This record gives sequence, structure tokens and C-alpha cells, in this order.
Amino acid sequence: MAQQPPTQLKPDTPRTRRAIIQLLKQSGELEAQALAAQLGVSAMAVRQHLYSLQNESLVTYREVSRPMGRPAKRWHLTPAANRFFPDGYAELTLSLVQSVATAFGDAGLDRLLEVRTQQQTAAYHARMADCSDWQGRTLVLAEIRTEEGYMAEVQPQADGSMLLLEKHCPICAVATNCTGLCTQELAVFQVVLGEGVTVERTEHIVAGDWRCAYAIKPRGSLHV
Repeated sequence: MAQQPPTQLKPDTPRTRRAIIQLLKQSGELEAQALAAQLGVSAMAVRQHLYSLQNESLVTYREVSRPMGRPAKRWHLTPAANRFFPDGYAELTLSLVQSVATAFGDAGLDRLLEVRTQQQTAAYHARMADCSDWQGRTLVLAEIRTEEGYMAEVQPQADGSMLLLEKHCPICAVATNCTGLCTQELAVFQVVLGEGVTVERTEHIVAGDWRCAYAIKPRGSLHV
């Protein structure tokens, strides 16, 4: 009996469109050919979906020159595509933060952030109780953040450091209006990962990057 080919996504299904959005969220930007290879459909079918998503203002592209031939189109999501991912009740949270600022002023908002930071730190510490080193704590931190909707992962680096990546921000609307949230979260990462490492944010969604990235290095390590 002839072996059946592997099951492929049908190019005309909504599932393929959703898969394209998911891959672009994970990778930042991709060419149609790369998307087609990962999805198991033709590049032509992927391009049809991309242009349809572009008409809905969900994706756009930038052109990258190549040594020969036409420029390559590298596709990426627009902010409108965030509706496909968890938003952490962003509108309600933003409304509450604004209400606290109105009722209690900056001092009240600072106190709210302080309490949130204490609770977050305690919860993270509890999850990391069995971790004896900063590498293990970093992996657990990525697990926690993924559960919270941040689509986090860790990439070990050649110099022994680690890169913590967060490809979605479920509180982006709030963080944009309350920059103290991002400042406090960076402080939380530093506390729970320990004094033996430094944590530096190198990419920031709120600043216009497609992801947040945190370089985590042992103190005293050489910067290369």
C-alpha cells in the first residue's frame, strides 16, 4: 500500500490564516516562502492570505534588498492583530489605573504599583523555591510569564548568558499609559533572579519593538 503524504493545512481554511498570524507573532517577520514551508502549503496560497490580511490592516511588510532580483517582502503583524492574543482585560485595568491616579494622585498610583510589585515578587519566589541557580530561575520565570500571556521563551547565549524573550504584552495598553509598570517588572526580574546576575531590557514593545528582550548575565561577565 502506498504511503499517504503528511496531512497539510488546506490553503483556504481560517485555520491557515490563524497559523500565519501565530507564526508572525512568534518570529517577528517572515517572507511568504518561509511561512509556506512551515505551514505545508504553497507560497501562492500564503501570499493570498497575506494580502487578504493586509486588506484587513492585520499585517504589513517591509522590502529588503537582495543582491539579485526584486526586493524581498518581509511580513509582520500590525498592532491591530493584538486582538487575536490575550489582552489581560486591558481596558478594565487601564480604567482602574486611571481612576486610582485621579482619586489618589501620583502618590496613590505609586503605592498601587508598590503593592503589585511585592505580590508579584512573592508569587514568583514561591514558584522558584526549588531552583538552586539563576539559569533554573530564568527558565521558571519564562514559564510563569507564558502562563500570564507574555509568550515567553529563553535563548541561551554563546557567552553563557541568557536572553529572555516576551513576544506579546497582555498589558500593553496599560503599560503605555503607566510606564511605571515596565520599570517595576524589570525590578521584579532582578530581585527574583538574584544578586548574582544583571538584567537589562534590550528591546521593548512599548518603545515600538516587536518583542521585549531581557539580557541576563552573571555579574562580572565580559560584555561582548
